[in-house]
Amino acid sequence: MPVNIFKLKAPLFWLRFLLKSLCHAHFLLRRITCPQESESKFQKYSCFSHKQGEPLDATLIFHMEEALLKSSSLFPYFMLVAYEAGGLIRALVLFLSYPFVCLFSKEIGIKIMVLTCFCGIKKANYRLGRSVLPKFFLEDVGCEGFQVVMKYKKKVAVSDMPNVMVEGFLRDCLDVKAVVGRDLKVVLGYYVGLMEEKRDLNIVMNEIIGQENMNPLLVGFGSANKCLNQQIFPHCKEVYLVTSAEKTGWRILPRGNYPKPLIFHDGRLAFRPTYSATLSMFVWLPFGFLLSVIRLFVASFLPYKVAIPILAFSGMVGSESRRRSVDPTIWEAKTRGVVYVSNHRTLLDPIYISLALMKPVIAVTYSISRISELLSPLKSIRLTRDRAKDLKVMGEVLSHGNIVVCPEGTTCREPYLLRFSPLFAELSDDIVPVALDSKVSMFYGTTASGYKTLDPLFFLLNPRTIYTVNFLEKLPKSHACTSGELSKFEVANYVQNGIAKALGFECTNLTRKEKYMLLAGNEGTI
Repeated sequence: MPVNIFKLKAPLFWLRFLLKSLCHAHFLLRRITCPQESESKFQKYSCFSHKQGEPLDATLIFHMEEALLKSSSLFPYFMLVAYEAGGLIRALVLFLSYPFVCLFSKEIGIKIMVLTCFCGIKKANYRLGRSVLPKFFLEDVGCEGFQVVMKYKKKVAVSDMPNVMVEGFLRDCLDVKAVVGRDLKVVLGYYVGLMEEKRDLNIVMNEIIGQENMNPLLVGFGSANKCLNQQIFPHCKEVYLVTSAEKTGWRILPRGNYPKPLIFHDGRLAFRPTYSATLSMFVWLPFGFLLSVIRLFVASFLPYKVAIPILAFSGMVGSESRRRSVDPTIWEAKTRGVVYVSNHRTLLDPIYISLALMKPVIAVTYSISRISELLSPLKSIRLTRDRAKDLKVMGEVLSHGNIVVCPEGTTCREPYLLRFSPLFAELSDDIVPVALDSKVSMFYGTTASGYKTLDPLFFLLNPRTIYTVNFLEKLPKSHACTSGELSKFEVANYVQNGIAKALGFECTNLTRKEKYMLLAGNEGTI
């Protein structure tokens, strides 16, 4: 008899437990998805994002990946870390392992990618969080989510990615006061690819509010499909939720709306490395290496009239425009050469100016690697940054031919011009400003923290490049230093403004030193 009772009660117990669980789940689902309930504090983000007025005093807690970024995939950011910090082999390992990563839960998948990308990386050399990743985060920020986040004076971000990947972007670009994420374990100065254990978020938030003197009135902003954190949301006065369907209609944040101008960034990859784009890169690389060798041979050994159409056919497209005053035949009878002053986009700037003029020029540069100097089809003169010595050397070189000078002293990828050194203004009255712009499809041919020796190779590896060379009007005599009307600094500023106007760029007073301190932590000497 006891056996029969047990057999009867067991199914009833499990049926009762199942019904109770379903009712509880239904209640939670209604609480999150029914913002019209008067007692519920969960609302759609759209009912808030269109409110106007001054920034709010409450403290906003938002989930970076779910509430700010338009894309839901974290693969591109880990690929950037793998490629830029670990190299091509590590990037290939991550690429091949990613299909298996997708078989696991999101949390386990992130742990696998962290292990793949960070294991063995030296902590002191890791700067991607401030030099590379912010550009790609900004290009993935949803305009609507950004508007919600920026309405609050004090913000706390929660992220599934390690702090070293997101903290620089969140603090520098969005002025976030604190980031709730996971730190990476370090052994003997190297990351081991493991994350620290999660802390109780109630304790973390109490610490943050106390340290940052924040308003304890909390407002949450997260995804309706995945709760930001069940430990935090119940303590928020209001929670604004966004669905995946709504995020598909988000607009990417325009460059003009960036909280701070994006002037400097580093890294070799010029494209967003999604899985399909990364596949294209690996497929292209064998052909790209062969093509780069052919391009280098053509540019170095063939006559200009033969080299230009071959390079254009290979994908290196160039365009040139000039004024009548820069016709090279005007100065053929002169004993001294012409000073071509250009902005600095890549190491190949003097080569493209030479191709546009259809005659060789001498490149004067502040820093160039020995390998790049040997590979260059043009003669290069290295400056010492000693004003008296450099002025003497440039004067001697100018007596033997035309020279190309890039007064910025370093490259800038974005539509900005750095401060022009006035040294060129003391050389000659025959100064021709040249406005240069370049676009690449896969790799940047410049770097601040990488191997500069490889700069020409990466530029030549691109499937397609576009270079524009625009010769501006020769500097009038009244604007030369010898006229006595303008100082060398005024001449440099005049040339900088003229080039910026021709390109539609913006002038800055930033220097080479500031760029390298931000991106590489040094002053950029080779």
